[in-house]
Amino acid sequence: MLVSLQCVKEDKVGEKWQKCFHKSWPYYKNWYLQDNLLARPGYLTSVGQLEKYMPELLPIYEEVVRLAGGGDLVARYLSMYNPPAFMSGCTQVAWNKPPFSLIRNYDYNPKWFEGNVFCTNWLKPVMGTSDCNWGLLDGINGDGLAISLTFGGKTISGDGFGIPLIMRYILETCTSTADAVACLLKIPSHMSYNITIIDKQGEYRTVYLFPGKTPFVDFEKVATNHQQKMEWSAYEEMTLTRERKQFLDEMIAVPGISREQMQSKFLYAPLYNKDLYKNFATLYGVQYDIEELSATYFWPYKSIKQSFDNFKEERVHVNINNLNKRDFGKG
Repeated sequence: MLVSLQCVKEDKVGEKWQKCFHKSWPYYKNWYLQDNLLARPGYLTSVGQLEKYMPELLPIYEEVVRLAGGGDLVARYLSMYNPPAFMSGCTQVAWNKPPFSLIRNYDYNPKWFEGNVFCTNWLKPVMGTSDCNWGLLDGINGDGLAISLTFGGKTISGDGFGIPLIMRYILETCTSTADAVACLLKIPSHMSYNITIIDKQGEYRTVYLFPGKTPFVDFEKVATNHQQKMEWSAYEEMTLTRERKQFLDEMIAVPGISREQMQSKFLYAPLYNKDLYKNFATLYGVQYDIEELSATYFWPYKSIKQSFDNFKEERVHVNINNLNKRDFGKG
């Protein structure tokens, strides 16, 4: 199973973004219409909610809709208001000892991975892993604010935005962890997610989002795929969410453990997942370095480093099926 990661630099939304959109649109279209179009909010409702909660993004929204070909369906999809449910299995930690960093693994079905890393300057410099074409799974901005998401482990969905667009909005408009938390407290998410944030001062929080309820803000460095109360035992068992969190909590408590040692743990079980039969494999790991304003994407035997000052447009391929050359289970 080949995972491909394409690194794209484009300051403003343009032809490069358009090309990426048209490549992935057939798959996103099928996903968006899985419950038929009537299940999704209308255009006026969607744009009205975007204007209410994320008005700074409206000019960019209008441009992405135009470059995507326009029309009602595209406009409703790109608003990311009340999209279909989606979930993933991820692990993340805010490293608040110098040099400050955010480290995470992203576990998902490789067949549905967009595979783009964008370096942009829409409202401010932002670099991160793309999802839903103009949203983000994780990223860092020019102010040294880094953010990452994990699925919260609850099946309930409600009225709100798809989390990738909220992530994009935070990095486009916020400069600190406090700013990001304030955004998460006011913008509704349509599903439960755990958002870990760290800024250039080393201030960190994990915010637990749940549709229809006030988010819970915690001084928590580690997030996996559950919140305070576990409600989906089958998902907990499949993703080993509690085992992963316990493992990282124990690693953080080890006296003298370095950031490099911590990052290396993400290449071993239980954090590293290569069980393709569950349709949740570790597609990439990434470490955002706050001081360097850089992102290092890593896999067993391979890594690439990007930064705002030195961003190289390239494509990297990783064959997950060939990552069995050594035992990752004894890390």
